[in-house]
Amino acid sequence: MATHNPDHCLFAVPKKGRLYTKVTDMLKGAGVEYHREPRLDIAICKDLDMTMVFLPAADISKYVGGGIVDIGVTGIDIVEEAGLEVERVMDLGYGKCRLCVQAPVASKITDVKTLAGKRIVTSFPTLTKKFFDPLDKELGVTTNIRFVSGSVEASCGLGLADAVVDLVETGTTMKAAGLEIVETVLETESVLITNPNSKHKDIVELLKHRIDGYITSKKYMMISYNTSAEVLEACAKITPGKRSPTVTSLTDGGHAVSSLIKKNDVVKIMDELHKVGARDILVFELANSRM
Repeated sequence: MATHNPDHCLFAVPKKGRLYTKVTDMLKGAGVEYHREPRLDIAICKDLDMTMVFLPAADISKYVGGGIVDIGVTGIDIVEEAGLEVERVMDLGYGKCRLCVQAPVASKITDVKTLAGKRIVTSFPTLTKKFFDPLDKELGVTTNIRFVSGSVEASCGLGLADAVVDLVETGTTMKAAGLEIVETVLETESVLITNPNSKHKDIVELLKHRIDGYITSKKYMMISYNTSAEVLEACAKITPGKRSPTVTSLTDGGHAVSSLIKKNDVVKIMDELHKVGARDILVFELANSRM
């Protein structure tokens, strides 16, 4: 059975759902190895003085802000709703969505001021109040904000609310409920956070570099090609890399070039290089990186 070493850095991981899968894949790619026993919400890392704790994503910012754990992954929306002091180490690029004011399509509301003083249902009462307070002050009204823990989108249809404040990712659930976006309250994504008073800043910094290297390896690929001196400049403009391409002189007077390119642009860049005269064009996956 895993037990927590009090000298270890504590890393909070969402215990279930899509965010759990994203975070555990990221940690594996970043070389953070641990074995989690079935039914246990704690695991000891193999190569770091760190213990993983698996918590509900909605609670992680509270644990980090309260100094109970040192570092964790959760959404910007949850961090802002909790209102605790945490340090935002890095944005992780997944879990992107928006916290939006949504109203029934049939109501044809286009100005969010129309909803000030009305009934609003949400799972984010703090952020919702922060959003509506300036409107209430301007219009001399008081918006009635009610908290529910789930199925927020059903509130208007059930007659509980005039509008809701809820997360929108693809918009499928919103549209199925007959709602539409009136105003965006907050853009959010998954973030790595730490307690500013953590005693394990060395591990936090190491994890930041590891995770950043893994994220880069998922976004980029390495392209390699040969080119003549006459078209080297044109090729370098197509593949400038993150800083600059690596150019090596060949014995035949030509050059071998390698550069990082974004995965989404691979086919287009290969076509452009071939068109200007590059040859022997190869593309390689990145297992990991350090920039």
